[in-house]
Amino acid sequence: MKKILLHPKTAAIIFSEVKREYFPTEAQYLTEKDAFRDAKVIANYLRKLKIKPVLYPANKLLAYRLRKSNVDLVINLAASVRGNEYLASTVPALLELLEIPYTGAGILGESLSYNKFIIKKLLQQNGVPVPNYQLFNSYTDPIDSTLRFPLISKLNEIHGAVEITRQAVSENEKHLRERLKFLIKTYNQPVVVEEFIVGREITAILLEGLNKKVYLAEKRFNKPNEKYIFATFEDQWLESKVEPFYYQKYSDSILKEYVKKAFEVAEMFDYGKFDIRLDQSGRYFFVDANSNPAFGSKELECAIASILDLYEVTFIEILKRLIENTMRDAMGKKLLPITKNGNNS
Repeated sequence: MKKILLHPKTAAIIFSEVKREYFPTEAQYLTEKDAFRDAKVIANYLRKLKIKPVLYPANKLLAYRLRKSNVDLVINLAASVRGNEYLASTVPALLELLEIPYTGAGILGESLSYNKFIIKKLLQQNGVPVPNYQLFNSYTDPIDSTLRFPLISKLNEIHGAVEITRQAVSENEKHLRERLKFLIKTYNQPVVVEEFIVGREITAILLEGLNKKVYLAEKRFNKPNEKYIFATFEDQWLESKVEPFYYQKYSDSILKEYVKKAFEVAEMFDYGKFDIRLDQSGRYFFVDANSNPAFGSKELECAIASILDLYEVTFIEILKRLIENTMRDAMGKKLLPITKNGNNS
């Protein structure tokens, strides 16, 4: 392995290779179509830190390009390979083989992130609250008698709020069956159905450095006339004359401890994002977990930068902490057999 530098001179930014034919729907394509643009923006920030960037798509030429370039660090932004999000874990696998330090979750953390059902099981069994849920492999599967309507349906292996539309919430079995049939046939994957938690929505960002810091923000919605208020695909990806929501600081030490536990259980590293619902009784429910969530500066409208900006943490500072944490971990690996999450192997 090459000498590890605490302050790298060169960095590769790996991003999703996006072609329309890779994706079964326009909606999923929209969530990744700007991957190269976003990578170029981050490259400009690396230059401000005196780090020379090179940009590579996550495709079959990646290993060759990385070996040839001999970079000190990889900023891993790849959210899919050939349009398949579950293949995102092949990128950290490659980087482990090449012994190149990289940001974000390792092989296990990335693999877990793209199986929402497994994540819910792990959180539930480790005391992190989640709504009642069920995995459907077929739209004809019997419905668990403990589930209570309204129910919300989510693709098990895809993030980015794909198909989280107003039609995602079902008030009766007929609507739910129709929704399941559409999702399973269109995306050829299981669907997680969970009880919809009426209440407030909170986003949590955990950023690692010398210690783990949790930043909380509540989504404040401009949807006074809607029955079920939540962040839809349209809210997050389509332009609107009126901002559907904005972030406001939120604080609760109990929730921060839940977030730290969830981060550990989900095998995340460097940074992670969690969506939480708060019901009218004051109970928290974790409804989504993202290792390597969308990473970018405030102008790219990424949650991580927008939320940390509320706490007066700039994107340059986020990037510096991310790089320093990754390089420090890489130096530790040279001295001890340490896994990506920092535990002795």
